[in-house]
Amino acid sequence: MESEILAKAIRGETVESIHRGHLIVTDGAGETIYSLGAPDTVTFWRSSAKSFQAIPFLTSGAAERFGFSEKEIALACGSHSGERVHVEIAAQMLERIGLSESDLRCGAHLPFDEKRAEEMIKSDEQPTQLHNNCSGKHAAMLAFAKHVGADLETYERLENPVQQAILDCIAQFSDVPRDQIKIGIDGCAAPNFAVPISSMAKSFAWLVYPPKSFDEETREACRRVVSATVSCPEMIGGTDRLDTLIMQSARGRIVSKIGAEGVYSAGVLPSPKWKTGLGISFKIEDGDDKRARAVVLIELLRQLEILGADALTDFSPLAVKNRRGDTVGKVEANLRIF
Repeated sequence: MESEILAKAIRGETVESIHRGHLIVTDGAGETIYSLGAPDTVTFWRSSAKSFQAIPFLTSGAAERFGFSEKEIALACGSHSGERVHVEIAAQMLERIGLSESDLRCGAHLPFDEKRAEEMIKSDEQPTQLHNNCSGKHAAMLAFAKHVGADLETYERLENPVQQAILDCIAQFSDVPRDQIKIGIDGCAAPNFAVPISSMAKSFAWLVYPPKSFDEETREACRRVVSATVSCPEMIGGTDRLDTLIMQSARGRIVSKIGAEGVYSAGVLPSPKWKTGLGISFKIEDGDDKRARAVVLIELLRQLEILGADALTDFSPLAVKNRRGDTVGKVEANLRIF
């Protein structure tokens, strides 16, 4: 199957551009609720995989040993904006394990938060690795490495026991044999994983509704990831970031995680309507992160009754404006579940 149109950009009454992709919604029992395109398409999970990169850190006992808080666990699962609070918590995580910013291997970049980035540019303040949106994930990897006695200088390399444990976790949750998982290097220099989009959705369904076949340690790690994420949504993204806005609007009903190149995954917690929870995943085929993803996601969540019809209306449909600020069109989702 080919990809299908997930969003349309309309100027006046004429469709000017389209965004194609693949989408699937599945429940915790493995039933497909809705799909578009070819959800078995294999693509990189990017930062949408962070919850599963954090689970081995939790099951190892490293979080208990070093006294990591719920906010710190959430930051390990997030792609933070580099605001002051995020940098402080990432530094605190490293301090707990007796390490520092120089031990990170994620690289430095300006904060995603535009206001903070502008402040730094004006004051000639150079970004550090703590500003990297993945610094929480890397701090947790370092804690895991120190706890199990793995080499701290190579913790981000695939051959390191830390990354081997993460690969095992990805295989377990995605239900893809580890030797069939394609590996690439992410923007933060850690390994990333290419699996079917349908497997991404299954993983998030199992995160919020772990199967009984999982051992107790893994089920407890799932509970802790979900609890930290929904309790501290500002750690997953930040001010005006999509994941944070979605989770704040849904009020504890969803674990939301964007990934680069138009990837998105989420888990909807069990409820009277969705008794075994839901796993959601989609890929915008052209890699769009700015225009189509929020439009598609918000409309999808409205139709699933996770968000109300009046939620986040500034983002979906998204107004198209001219240079004077006049609204001259819109970007709208092309979905109809029920």
